[in-house]
Amino acid sequence: MSLDRFLAETKTLVDGALDRWLPPAGVKLHDAMRYAVFAGGKRLRPAIARAACRAVGGTDEQVLPVACALEMLHTYSLIHDDLPAIDDDDLRRGKPTCHRKFDEATAILAGDALQTHAFLILAEKTPRREAVPTLVLDLARAAGTDGMVGGEIADIEAEGQAPDLATVESIHARKTGALLRASAVMGGGAGGGSPAQLRALSAYGQALGVAFQIVDDILDETETAEVLGKSPGKDRKDRKMTYPAAAGIEASRQRARELKDTAVAALEGAVDAPILVKVAELIVTRSK
Repeated sequence: MSLDRFLAETKTLVDGALDRWLPPAGVKLHDAMRYAVFAGGKRLRPAIARAACRAVGGTDEQVLPVACALEMLHTYSLIHDDLPAIDDDDLRRGKPTCHRKFDEATAILAGDALQTHAFLILAEKTPRREAVPTLVLDLARAAGTDGMVGGEIADIEAEGQAPDLATVESIHARKTGALLRASAVMGGGAGGGSPAQLRALSAYGQALGVAFQIVDDILDETETAEVLGKSPGKDRKDRKMTYPAAAGIEASRQRARELKDTAVAALEGAVDAPILVKVAELIVTRSK
């Protein structure tokens, strides 16, 4: 199957489930949640989870709650990242950010609600009930102080400091890598993957997550708002500690390719997943 077809199928599958499982429209908070979730996006994290589940012999039914939980948690992080207190962005995916479309209080609470709803869906809808505790633990670790939130505060605290590659990679591994790693591991876990398979998926996701954020850093320097769907140049303006700031554009591209190769190599001998290989290629060659 081509990657384009797989991504399109995943988006249709996941968007249908999100529509069923999100709170109904007609209430301001629910409308804000739905606005942010359905504002666009490739559903990359659900796609990684779905591909990982299939690679270990699982089914779409088994992984669908995981895929939706990942997308809801990711969307909550975007809502909060865009707030004036953090990145102060007006655009996300080419549309007004949640706090611009509604207001700051509603955006904060919509993010809070999406975060908690992610765990509700994971706990309530996962077909393999024996997998629920581990899946909840995986998502909590990826989202918390050792993962995404910890990486976000480290990113904020590093603003204005002299760029340092070790610090940048540490931030990226938590801020972005943790949730991408969880996408691969949770997909494999939902499908009943073996310990060896889950270790391979973990290594794949961790390396790919850092590569993803390095490419994001590059695109912020090189692309336009029309291409990105968000305001470019903010990293430099805010004196963020990015990979290009520390090493330059070409070295950043090379590091992203190295990490992609590391991710793909981690799967060899453990997981036969051509779609995951194609996802890795997409991540380092994308333009937005």
